[in-house]
Amino acid sequence: MTVLPDDGLSLAAEFPDATHEQWQDLVAGVLRKSGRDVSGPAAEAALSTALQDGITTRPLYTAADVAADGGFPGFAPFTRGARPEGGAVSGWDLRQRHGRPDPVQLNEAVLADLENGVTSLWLAVGAGGAPVSALATALDGVYLDLAPIALEAGDEFGPAARELLKLYEQRGVPRTAAAGNLGADPVGQLARTGQETAGHTEEAARLAELCHQEYPGLRAVVVDALPYHEAGGSDAQELGCSLATGVGWLRDLTEAGLSVEAACGQLEFRYAAGADQFLTIAKFRAARRLWARVAEVSGAGSDSAAQRQHAVTSRVMMTRRDPWVNMLRTTVAALAAGLGGADSVTVLPFDQEFGLSDAFARRIARNTSTILLEESHLGRVVDPAGGSWYVERLTDDLAKAGWAWFQEIERAGGQRAALRSGLIGERIADTWRERSHRLATRREPVTGVSEFPQLTEVAVVRDPAPVPPGGGLPTVRRDEAFEALRARSDAHLAATGARPRAFLAALGPAAAHTARAGFAGSLFRAGGIEPVHDPVTVDAATVGDAFARSGATVACVCSSDALYAEQAVPVAEALKAAGADRVLLAGRPGEQRETYERAGIDEFVVAGGDAVAVLTALLDRMGVA
Repeated sequence: MTVLPDDGLSLAAEFPDATHEQWQDLVAGVLRKSGRDVSGPAAEAALSTALQDGITTRPLYTAADVAADGGFPGFAPFTRGARPEGGAVSGWDLRQRHGRPDPVQLNEAVLADLENGVTSLWLAVGAGGAPVSALATALDGVYLDLAPIALEAGDEFGPAARELLKLYEQRGVPRTAAAGNLGADPVGQLARTGQETAGHTEEAARLAELCHQEYPGLRAVVVDALPYHEAGGSDAQELGCSLATGVGWLRDLTEAGLSVEAACGQLEFRYAAGADQFLTIAKFRAARRLWARVAEVSGAGSDSAAQRQHAVTSRVMMTRRDPWVNMLRTTVAALAAGLGGADSVTVLPFDQEFGLSDAFARRIARNTSTILLEESHLGRVVDPAGGSWYVERLTDDLAKAGWAWFQEIERAGGQRAALRSGLIGERIADTWRERSHRLATRREPVTGVSEFPQLTEVAVVRDPAPVPPGGGLPTVRRDEAFEALRARSDAHLAATGARPRAFLAALGPAAAHTARAGFAGSLFRAGGIEPVHDPVTVDAATVGDAFARSGATVACVCSSDALYAEQAVPVAEALKAAGADRVLLAGRPGEQRETYERAGIDEFVVAGGDAVAVLTALLDRMGVA
């Protein structure tokens, strides 16, 4: 074995430092091979990705991109975490949500969760769950001095809070041992329902005063940003709305007699965690930084400026088709929320969108965080994203965008005024409209829905869940446009015994047609249209009979550009002669467009095209209601 001399020299010193410009030149060389003649900064820009909120992520980050100093974990501005030790001692709090209306069944589910790793409970009562009066039954056998309780009671938050506090007294729980959140959220109710109830703000303030004076482990108020996320808002809009709501509560609570520090201590912030890992990490870090700034200018000491965060895996990202993939989405979301520093993490079950989750789904949900903590040891590293040039820059960009939106809301009179005037609803609707276009064009793919759909999957059936009151901001899902198409196909199948079909006219050998036939087949299945690829390859002489046997009324020609030039015209003519109502071609026609159209090709389907528009038009022509 050769022993290197300990002369303090690095082996890297033997190699010259690579410059940013050299890297850009290498990127430009690769891009030129794909037909893109760009160089310098333009080559780097070609690999950049535009996100919502005017944020662009670049392919390379360096030390020159270091953003504002995030400080140390547990110290202002708390970007790197609310506590110095992070989750190293006990990980994050595993908070499971329950909304079963039957209090006995709710109690069974609650006890099963607590016996198997859940550390706190999020209970929906009132209109969204079990009756408030049945809270004692729902919590029978629960050690209330060990399991924090977070309530979600909508307009009934006052009675629900009093019922829980009474339960603490009846069971002899010391007031210093009670922990959780009473769930007062009048602003969230305004966002969800469009209605305000007189006196609710004052009632929330009274509960906050009570908790501050007598229940040090309880918080009274939730600053819930989920209504804005679930209406289609961006991450910056979610941050800005939560800041504006929090500032409104500081005003209300200090006017009611609490100090700024006490008011800060009565707020818990709830955010959505999505499947975009780095955006979610950056959002939770940015939220703490922004709130620390609010607390600072409000006069709060640094000890009370750390934001208490509750992360909930996004319902917007959940799908009703191929719902098993939701397990993967929620795993990434929970991981990102934990790495981002959330105090409590709720993993929604994969079957959330079908009704009341079964025991298996709840088990998978709670075990998701358990595996991340106990087997992957994610909680043992304090702020694992800290120091990443990419994450630090993304945190900074997101914080600035969220602050700008917060300032706009404040100029409009605050969160309540902006909700009443429609400003928030209109702006979020604009954001969702833009995102819907990306979903429709599959630039934002949804696995199992717009990409790799399965027409033969067995539907998941669950007991119906309580329907919460609506009337305010809408609720959206990423899968909603494609779900509507699939529902039309399901109805057609139920009425006729068969799904609508499209024939794939694949030309030449597999090497020539496989890529585009796969693209077309996935496109059709995304709309509930069954692709028929039999025989594997056809030509002008055989395509007519093959199409007639397929039972389809629509055909799509699939092959390479070279074979299109040779065979597309006679094949299209043969398909029309065989009765094809509409003939598509997978790919761009280039200079042959007019020639192909004269031969009977009606439409060209390409990657990046509006899949929803294409599929909707096809189902309409097929007479699928």
